[in-house]
Amino acid sequence: MSADKHLQSWQERFELAEAMQPMLGKLYRNQGVEVVVYGKPLLNASTIEIIKAHRLVRRHVGEKLRLRESFPFVEALSKLAVKQCKVDIGKLAVNYWRDNSDASGIEAYMAEALASAIGYGDDVAPRDVVLYGFGRIGRLLARLLIEKTGKSNKLRLRAIVLRGGKKGDLEKRASLLRRDSVHGPFNGSVEVDEENNAIIANGTYIQVIYANSPDEVDYTQYGINDALVVDNTGIWKDEAGLGLHLKSPGATKVLLTAPAKGAIKNIVYGVNEGDILPQDTIVSAASCTTNAITPVLKAVNDKYGIENGHVETIHSYTNDQNLIDNYHTADRRGRSAPLNMVITETGAAKAVAKALPVLAGKLTGNAIRVPTPNVSMAIISLNLNTETSKDDINEYLKDVALQSALQNQIDFTESTEIVSSDLVGSRYAGVVDSQATIAEGKRAILYVWYDNEFGYSCQVVGVMQKMLGLEYLSLPNA
Repeated sequence: MSADKHLQSWQERFELAEAMQPMLGKLYRNQGVEVVVYGKPLLNASTIEIIKAHRLVRRHVGEKLRLRESFPFVEALSKLAVKQCKVDIGKLAVNYWRDNSDASGIEAYMAEALASAIGYGDDVAPRDVVLYGFGRIGRLLARLLIEKTGKSNKLRLRAIVLRGGKKGDLEKRASLLRRDSVHGPFNGSVEVDEENNAIIANGTYIQVIYANSPDEVDYTQYGINDALVVDNTGIWKDEAGLGLHLKSPGATKVLLTAPAKGAIKNIVYGVNEGDILPQDTIVSAASCTTNAITPVLKAVNDKYGIENGHVETIHSYTNDQNLIDNYHTADRRGRSAPLNMVITETGAAKAVAKALPVLAGKLTGNAIRVPTPNVSMAIISLNLNTETSKDDINEYLKDVALQSALQNQIDFTESTEIVSSDLVGSRYAGVVDSQATIAEGKRAILYVWYDNEFGYSCQVVGVMQKMLGLEYLSLPNA
């Protein structure tokens, strides 16, 4: 191909990507439809990111997916009344072009493939959401909920509840939403309404409420009713403490973004969200590590069976640690987080059994906090019931990541150059690093990356949707 043809080809792809963007935005905001290409989200993606997402298809299926081949599928999708779903146009396009040589049947093919999403969720009323606490997870949840703002949005962020209320607090909270040292600037505009004590982000009016206890707030005074309160503070972890939220008028359900104590259900979305019943009022979304490892462990156990194993977490430091050496009630966590690797405990391995009871008593775990601000890794060492090899288990996990019911939880990389910072912003619970896999006979060691902030927050949103009966479809079906 001549130099001019290369440039011409690039120009064609660039123009098609630009033409896709307004359709993708309207689908999301007006119909609640998120478009992806083999799991890579196209919402708010730049033209270059859309092109790169198409290039990655070759790694998954061994063949190119050109933008001129996928563009008609976006056009066809924009003509359908599909609602509240994630649509992988990459998979749809690849499957279609394998059996067809022209575009004449695309609209009929799409109508049939997406029939289950026509008008999906129209009978479900929007629900109010309150974020109790506005730290690392709270602000990322706010970003994810604001991202969904539109006519078809069913999760409505109505308020955040904070302690304090000193002069200048509102502007500082808004500033922390605008700017993030790890995840970058907020994608949009953030305004402060001092008179009404509110933050307005991309048109979403968020009431800021100050309270020192979960039972101090009357949400109905702010027009908030039948709300799900998402507790991001980590202060209350049992039924007695979290139950205080339910004493506040206007609050009917509570979700904890940390492991719960007692009989509260710990949910890993994609694995055991079916355990959530309509009458459940208090639920936990477990921990970031439990969310990262449980889907992979489920996949491995389903095929090979797990005799026992150990999970070692290499975890970025958190706000619970000290910046410099100082007193801390926990062992070792008082030492400077940016300067030390710190061995500490984790309950994630045992917590897996709450979401996946078949592994009860089979796993041990430990953690090492390291001087990075975000993205962690779980090293999962397993004794299996069935023999395998590196190629065999990698091929299986690749297929799980692309084609199974766990495709929204598990990502898979074959890169030999990937490092932790490359995973900032990953929307998956965990990413299998296939190049690091070790497997021989009945022994396997898997390396799973996870964005312990953003990836976990995406899992939390899934649990929120399930608690409120607002589940999204993923199409085409696995």
